[in-house]
Amino acid sequence: MSKRVISSPKAPKAVGPYNQAIEASGFLYVSGQLPIDVNTGEFVPGGIKEQCIQVLKNIGYILEEAGYGFENVVKTTVYLTDMKDFAVMNEIYATFYKEPYPARVAFAVAGLPKGSLIEIDVVAVR
Repeated sequence: MSKRVISSPKAPKAVGPYNQAIEASGFLYVSGQLPIDVNTGEFVPGGIKEQCIQVLKNIGYILEEAGYGFENVVKTTVYLTDMKDFAVMNEIYATFYKEPYPARVAFAVAGLPKGSLIEIDVVAVR
C-alpha cells in the first residue's frame, strides 16, 4: 500500500504527530479540522455559524490540494460541543454538499481542542 501525505498551505498546519490528510488506496482521509484561520492562526471570530464555515473551508482547501472536491466525500464525522448547534451546522453543511450527500454521523463531545465548538473530519474517494 502506498501512502501520500497531503498538506495545503491554505489550511492550518498540523500541530501534532499527524498530517492534514493521507491518501491511500484511492481514499483520502482528512484529519479533523478546527475553525482556525490560517492567516491569523486563531479561531475565526463569532459563534457556531462562523466556526462551521471555517471548518468546511479548511476541509475544502485540503480536498483541493489533493485533487478532490466535496463531491468526492463519502463519509463525514461532525463533533459538536453542544447539540443545540446541530440545526445551524446542518444548514451550513448543506451549502457545501450537494446530493447525493455523504454518509454522516454527528454527536456531542465533552470538549474539543482549544475550546472549539465544532470539528469535522472526512473520508473521500476518487
